[in-house]
Amino acid sequence: MRSALRLPPHPPAPSLTRPERTRLWIELAIVLGLSLGASAVYSVVSLIAKLTAEKPLGQQSTALNTSQSSREWLDFTYQFLNIFFALFAVALVLYLLWQPGRSPFRRIGFDLSRPGRDLGAGLALAAVIGIPGIALYLGGRALGITVAINASPLETFWWTIPILLLSAANAALSEEIIVVGYLFTRLRQLGWNRWAIILASATLRGSYHLYQGFGPFAGNFAMGVLFGWCYEKWGRTMPLVIAHWVLDVASFVGYPLAVMWWPALFAAG
Repeated sequence: MRSALRLPPHPPAPSLTRPERTRLWIELAIVLGLSLGASAVYSVVSLIAKLTAEKPLGQQSTALNTSQSSREWLDFTYQFLNIFFALFAVALVLYLLWQPGRSPFRRIGFDLSRPGRDLGAGLALAAVIGIPGIALYLGGRALGITVAINASPLETFWWTIPILLLSAANAALSEEIIVVGYLFTRLRQLGWNRWAIILASATLRGSYHLYQGFGPFAGNFAMGVLFGWCYEKWGRTMPLVIAHWVLDVASFVGYPLAVMWWPALFAAG
């Protein structure tokens, strides 16, 4: 009987010359330095700042999707431009994965070739991750190893919900296309084995959430392992993007309701 964790056989990576390997490592460093690798470094520094502050970690808070201006039109402009330009990192890795006669979208399974199956798999992943994720957050808050997270402190305007939906899409695309689709492809070319790739990707995913505390690091590391395993099994990032988007929409848009219904658990200090 096949193990549930056994992955389908993977074709061996073609051997690379030393200059080709060097070029790939430089490319990886540039891509990560322009995107989520930089976020991981800032996140580590942020965690160090929180740990060395006078107030204990569990009594601190952090805010996502913060307002950028007191003027409504300017706030909207900044919010939209931040999302728009962040997506250029996604465009960059898709361009780098593009080969003559081979679509980068199909190469990492980010296309509409099987919409029903991708949607079903994405929603199932979101359900599997969502409830344990809430429990882990609340457990981390109780243990004092997770800061209070205000997921949607934006003022309420006509554009607030659309911007939060776009922000969730930006996070889903950036993380799954770069940290899974792109990173897995390049590390395979460099000859890494699949579990080394999965664990490296999961560690990166956890690292850029460290500004939220140790609980979110652990939760996102576990999410990264599951998403990496699913990607190796399915060869598709589309279900991962769908799952991530659903989870972030629930966090960003549902946060005010959670605060209203359970203020003692979710309200930021």
